[in-house]
Formats: sequence, C-alpha cells, structure tokens
Amino acid sequence: MKLNKKLLTGGILAVSLAAGPALGAVSQEEAAKLGDSLTPIGATKAGNGGAIPAWDGGLQEAPSGYDGDGIYVNPYPDDQEKFRIDQSNVDQYADKLSPGQVKMINQYDDFFIPVYPTRRSAAYPQKIYDASVENATKTSLIPSGNGMEDYTTGVPFPIPQNGLEVIWNHITRYRGGSVARNVGQVTPTADGDFSVVKFQDELTWRTALEDFDPDQDPNVLFYFKQAITAPARLAGNVLLVHETINQVKEPRRAWVYNAGQRRVRRAPQVAYDGPGTAADGMRTSDNFDMFNGAPDRYNWELVGKKEMYIPYNSYKLVDRDLSYDQIINAGHINQEYTRYELHRVWHVRATLKDGSRHIYAKRDFYIDEDTWQAAVIDHYDGRGELWRVAEAHAMQFYDVDVPWYAIETLYDTLSGRYLVLGLTNEETNPYSFGTSRRSREYTPAALRRAGTR
Repeated sequence: MKLNKKLLTGGILAVSLAAGPALGAVSQEEAAKLGDSLTPIGATKAGNGGAIPAWDGGLQEAPSGYDGDGIYVNPYPDDQEKFRIDQSNVDQYADKLSPGQVKMINQYDDFFIPVYPTRRSAAYPQKIYDASVENATKTSLIPSGNGMEDYTTGVPFPIPQNGLEVIWNHITRYRGGSVARNVGQVTPTADGDFSVVKFQDELTWRTALEDFDPDQDPNVLFYFKQAITAPARLAGNVLLVHETINQVKEPRRAWVYNAGQRRVRRAPQVAYDGPGTAADGMRTSDNFDMFNGAPDRYNWELVGKKEMYIPYNSYKLVDRDLSYDQIINAGHINQEYTRYELHRVWHVRATLKDGSRHIYAKRDFYIDEDTWQAAVIDHYDGRGELWRVAEAHAMQFYDVDVPWYAIETLYDTLSGRYLVLGLTNEETNPYSFGTSRRSREYTPAALRRAGTR
C-alpha cells in the first residue's frame, strides 16, 4: 500500500540540499547495483582490502546459548581486542574518529576506544531488502524535503543523492515492525552518582498494526508509547506519540498522562529541542534514537563517506552479569565493556537555518553504511564550540533480523555529565519483538486507561 501523496506533499518550507538539487529516485541502471556491488540497502558490499571484510549477509542465526527470551548472548565471545586508542596514540588515529571522540579521549584519562575485528553483522528481513530495491527507483523527497512520495517501508533512499536522504534513511529504518522493551536511563552527576529511571516502551509501525488501514493516518510513520515505572515519584507518567512524517504540514501529535493530576494533555514540547523525558536536561526530544523528528530547521550537507571506528556488536553492554554500577563511571561509561570496529560511514552535516531556533547550531552525523543507523553525532553550540558527543552502541538482534542499539550515550563535554538510555542488564523482559497491537491502543483515551499511580 502507498502512503497518501496529498498529505505527504503539502510541505510549506524549502530546505537546502547542499549536495545538489536532486529530489527524485535513481535510474534503473543505478538501482541495478543493489544486490550486486551494493548490498540490498545500499552499502558497499566489498571490503576495503584490509580490516573491513566484504558483507556476506550478516548475522542471521542466533548463537548457541540464546533462549529466545530477549536476553542476547555474545555471538563473538572469542574475539580479542586488537589495540586501543587512548591519549598516547589518538593523533595517529584521529582521521578515523570524530572530533567529539577525540575530545573525549583527551578530556578523560580513562576514556579509550578498544578496537576489535570488524564483523559486518547487519542483516534485515528479505521483505525489507525487496522494498528497499523497489524504493530506489520510485521514492523521492517532496520539494520541501519534509516528506516522501511513494514510500511505505524499507530504506527509502538506498542510493542517496544528498544529506537529507541519508537522514531519512536513519529516521525510517526498520526496527522490527512492533516491539516492546523495558529499559533504564541514567544521568550521572559529574562524580558518577546516579539513579535509574525505568521505562516501558512500545513502538509499532502503522503498517504493523493488526487492524492496519492504509487510509487511516496516512501521514503517520509509527506509534510510540512510553510509561515510567520507576522511581516512585515519576512512576505512572505516560507519553504517547503519533510520529508524523511531514511534521511541517502536520506536527507530531504527542500527549502525556500525568499520574499526579490524573489527566491527559497535549504535549507540543515533545519535539526539536524540547526537554527529553526525565532526562534532567541532558538531552533534547530529538536526541532520542540519536536523532528523530522533523529535519526542517537545518540545512543538510552530504560531506562524503569515510572509514571510522564506531561502536559495534556491543553485546558486552547487555551482559546480565553486569550491574549498572559496573557500567556507569564518572564522566562516561566504563569503556572496558565497549567494542569498536572499523566501518564505513556516511558523514552528514546539519547547520541551523537562518531564522530557525535550536540549542544545537550544528551537528555532524556519522551514519553506518550497513544499517543507516546514526553511530556517532557531534553537537555544537551557538558559539561553534563542540558541546555534546553522542555514541550509539549498536548490536544485531539476530533472532529477528533487526540492527538497533544496545544503549545510547550522550556526553556533555562542558559539564562533565552524560546520559545513557537503553540499559537492560537489570531489567526483566528487556525486548519483545512482534507484539500484537491495534490502533485503539494508541489513542489519548487508551493513554488515560494505561496511566496508574
């Protein structure tokens, strides 16, 4: 089914596509590279003749020891650290790091990057590959850049022509259709003290609803519900989001249920640089999932493609034998439990438009070619100073063919504080993919029924 073109093409603001004026799909000749020299979603299939191997389909089978319970075991337990990048050798490797990563290494004596063998583990379901290949010749940005024509699922722009198309690939990437998860978020003080905010999240793509109707909510990409379960002072508060695609034509619909007041109200602040939920000012709304929401406040430049050390196959960070106390340190997470690999990334630069408002004046995105997920994002303030550094510690959810994040980190290099979202080590039933949901479960009335104190 196709999304309603009329609703998606009603953008009213122009966007600068710094890489060129192309807004359309690629030619059949270009698209023929998909599945040949390119993977079905557009990554370079070949290796680099060195540390980066060729993509061979990714990790599609669960390792022995996995019980199918959403508690993921490490499929590469015998891999050994090759070397680490720290203050003694960071200059040698700076060309394969972001400025933010270099700053973290120079700012903290115990922040280092442990480099492991590169495993191109990313794999998606065949239906996503098929849809992505089809999208290559039919999906296009609308003139404003705030939406797409002829897009339903898969990667909309597997052969991107500009920076904004790369960002749409990140925003729309497949995360399992429908998933529920129980995760923790922490915002440690500068000396490392922290308390855990616990969430029950639900994410359901519109097309994954049991009662999916192509004519209902055609401008909605997915529905999201987030209930706080701890600490007690916040427990019972619930956020509901209808994530619209063209958020200039139709702003994101968001509601919150306040358990103390026992009422539902609209929440227009859940967008752009509005405060993130229970984040103590440590992230904006559009920092969630590394970046989400409307792209209209920025000019987007496709800088190019490069090799870079990024967090990958981060199964140590979901190990059930680890406690949160072992992961959370002062200034940053315990890097002993991290894993970085050399991968190719798309570098996209977002610069705030004249007349637009956001606390981040510039963002440099580094997007993994095999998944279209943001791996690292450097954030700059209005003075042009590097401010916050985001790293997504990715992993392959091998039982459902879903690449996603083990945790997200966002480091404030000025205050010495940071945020971690997605912790599961101490949570029960951390992930449930393929959950059954109907549209009536994502209404304000359902939000009121779900809210308890």
